[in-house]
Amino acid sequence: MLHRFLSALFLIAATAASISANAQNSPKSVVTTPQVRAELLAHAPQGVVPGQPVWVGLQIAHQPEWHTYWKNSGDSGLPTVLQWTLPPGVTAGDIAWPLPRKIPIGNLANYGYEGTVLLPVPLTISPDFKPSQLASELEVKLHAVWLVCRKECIPEEGDFTLKVPVKSTTAINGAAFDASLAAQPQPLAARSKIEVQGAKLQITVADLPAALRGKTLELFPETPEITAPAVDIRQSWSGPTWTATATLTAMRSQSPAQMPLVLVAEQGGQRQGYRTEADVQGSWPQAVAAPTLSPALEAALQANSAAAQIPAAPSLSWAAALLGALLGGLILNLMPCVFPVLAIKLMGFAQHAGDRRAHRVDGLAYSAGAIASFLALGALMLGLRAAGEQLGWGFQLQSPAVVAGLAVLFTVVGLNLAGLFEFGQFLPSRLATLQARNPALNAFLSGVLAVAVASPCTAPFMGASLGLAVGLPAAQALPIFAVMGLGMALPYLAASLSPGLARLLPRPGAWMATFRQLMAFPMFATVAWLVWVLGQQSGIDGAGSLLVLLVAVAAVLWALGLAGRTRLVVATLSIAALAGAISAVGPNVIKNAPPSNAVVAGERWQPWEPGRVEQTLATGQPVMVDFTAAWCVTCQYNKKTTLSNTSVLADLEAKNVQLLRADWTRRDPAITAALGQLGRNGVPVYVLYKAGSAPQVLSEVLNVDDLRAAIAKL
Repeated sequence: MLHRFLSALFLIAATAASISANAQNSPKSVVTTPQVRAELLAHAPQGVVPGQPVWVGLQIAHQPEWHTYWKNSGDSGLPTVLQWTLPPGVTAGDIAWPLPRKIPIGNLANYGYEGTVLLPVPLTISPDFKPSQLASELEVKLHAVWLVCRKECIPEEGDFTLKVPVKSTTAINGAAFDASLAAQPQPLAARSKIEVQGAKLQITVADLPAALRGKTLELFPETPEITAPAVDIRQSWSGPTWTATATLTAMRSQSPAQMPLVLVAEQGGQRQGYRTEADVQGSWPQAVAAPTLSPALEAALQANSAAAQIPAAPSLSWAAALLGALLGGLILNLMPCVFPVLAIKLMGFAQHAGDRRAHRVDGLAYSAGAIASFLALGALMLGLRAAGEQLGWGFQLQSPAVVAGLAVLFTVVGLNLAGLFEFGQFLPSRLATLQARNPALNAFLSGVLAVAVASPCTAPFMGASLGLAVGLPAAQALPIFAVMGLGMALPYLAASLSPGLARLLPRPGAWMATFRQLMAFPMFATVAWLVWVLGQQSGIDGAGSLLVLLVAVAAVLWALGLAGRTRLVVATLSIAALAGAISAVGPNVIKNAPPSNAVVAGERWQPWEPGRVEQTLATGQPVMVDFTAAWCVTCQYNKKTTLSNTSVLADLEAKNVQLLRADWTRRDPAITAALGQLGRNGVPVYVLYKAGSAPQVLSEVLNVDDLRAAIAKL
C-alpha cells in the first residue's frame, strides 16, 4: 500500500510536468479556454511577396454571454493586445478593429465583441525578407493578451505559431478576412467638431452621406475615458448635419485636442460604420486622476504602443524567487496547521536519540518526502493551468472531496496515536516486516503529510515566488517548488546532521507512550478545523455528514482491532454501517453549497466583486481587499487578531476605507485572476488601494503597527 502511494505520487508529478512542458513548448495556432477559442489565421492570396497584401489576425470565438473589448473598452475592461515576433524584413501594422457593439453591464456599458470576431493585422513584406531556403515559409509568432468578461472578468493569454507558405496562395481564410475588413468604419470627408460645454460635449458632423440622414446613429469615441458610455446621447439632424450631445465621464483623465469618432448606422439589416476626426473647441474642465489599476493591467494597457512590452511574470528575478521560496518554506514550519505533524517528527527524533545514523537517515528521508510533495503539487498545478484551469496555490483544498479525505486521514492517524489500533494489524505480514525494516519510509511519509497540511498556507516571501513560478516554463518553475520543500525540511535536516542533537534529546522510555497519546489531540484539532472548512464549502449538512462518516470510520477501526469471533460480527456490522453512511450522506460531503453574498447588517467587510475596486476608487474612496480562504490558517489568525484590532479598525474608519473580502474557499476564477494581476498565486494577500497610486501589497503575516502605518499613508 505504501509503495503504491509513493509510485502514484511520482507518477502524478512526472505526468503533470510533461503536460506543462509540452503545453508551453509545442507550437500551436489554437488556444482554447472555457470562455473562448482563439485561433491565429493568415490570408495571403498572392503568396508572401513584397508589395502584395498579406494579412494575419486573431480570431476569437466567445462562449455565450462572454465578450472581449474594442480599442476603447468603455466603462471597464481592456482591449486585446497582440505582440508579434516576425523575421527580418516583415513588419506588422495596427489592428484593423471591426465595428464594436455597446454591451450594457448593470449601470455601466462596455464597447466590445460577442460571438466570433477576427482582429486583422496587415503585414508589410519588404525586399529584405529572405525566407528559409529549406522551409520556404514565413513563420509568424504571436503572444496575445485578452480580457474576457461576463459578470466576472478573466485575463487570458496565449502563444501562437503559424507557418505561411511563401510561394503558394493562402486564401482558405479569405471569407473571414473579407467579412472583418468589410466591418471596418469607412473614412468620412465630412467636417466635424466637438465643443466642450461644461460636463457635456456638443458633437457636430456635417455633409454626411444621404443614406445616413435621419437615421439614429451609435457613437463610439476611439479615445478612452472621455464620455460616459452608459449615458445615451441626444442627437438630431439638420439637413446633412448631425448633432449629438454626449456626457463626460467622472473618470475623465485626458483633454485631447482632437478625437477620432466612429458612427454606426443600421442599413438594410447590416451595420455600417464611418470614422471622422473631430477638432475639439473650448476649455476642458479639470480632469480627475484615473484610478490606478493593478501593475499587470497597466502593463497590458501600455502594451498597445509599439514601444511597450508585456511582462510575462512579476518583476522578480529567478534567483530572488529561489531565495524567497527557501525562506518561505522555512517559515511554513511556524504555521499552526503544521504543528501536529512536527510533534510526531520530534517523537521520531526521540526514538533515535542514541543512533546518529538513524538520525541522518530520518532527516534525509523526511526532506525527500517534503521536496517530492512540493514538486508533485507544483507540477500538478502547472499542468492543470496549462490545460486551461484557473488554479492557484492551495487549489487542492478548494475541493470538498480533498478536505473530507484529509479529515478522514487525520482521524485515522489520531486514533492510531491514541492507541485504538496499530497499522500492523491490517497490513500483510510481508508489508509490516518491510515497514519495520525501513523506518525511513515513515519519515518520508511524514514529509508528505507535513506538506499536505502546510501547502494551503502562503508564508512571507512565498507569495512573489509563487506568482513568478506559475508564469515560467516547467524547467524553471519546478526548482522553485523544490526549494520551497527544502526550506520546509531544512530545520530537521540540519538537526539530523548535528552530532550534538542526540545529547539534548531525552532517552526513549515509558514517557513516549504518554507523549504519543497526547499527540492524538492536535490531530483531532486539525480534524475539527477541516470539518469547519468543509462547512464553509458544503454547508452545515456537509459538515454534519462528514462527522457521521468519521464516526463510522472510527467504529470500523475499533471493530477490526477486536479479537476472536466478536471481531468478525462487529466488524461486519460496522463496515455495513460505514457503507450505508457513505451512500446516504456522502453526496452532502462533496457538494459545493451555493456561495452566499448576503451581508450582515453592520458588517464592516463587504463581498469583493470584479470591478468593484475600480468603481469605489472612482469616487475617491480608498479600498482594502482581504484575499482569504477558510482553509488558510494564516488568514484566520490575521482575521482574529490584526484585522479585528480596535486601533486598526478605528484607523480604517477615520480614512473612510472601503473594506472588501475576496473569499477563495471555493474555486473562483475571478479571484484567481485578481491574484495573478497582483503577482500572487495564493492566500493570504492584503492590498491597499488609493486613487492615483499603485496598489500596496502587504505582508502575509499582518502586524498591527505595520498595517496602521500603511493606512496612515492613504
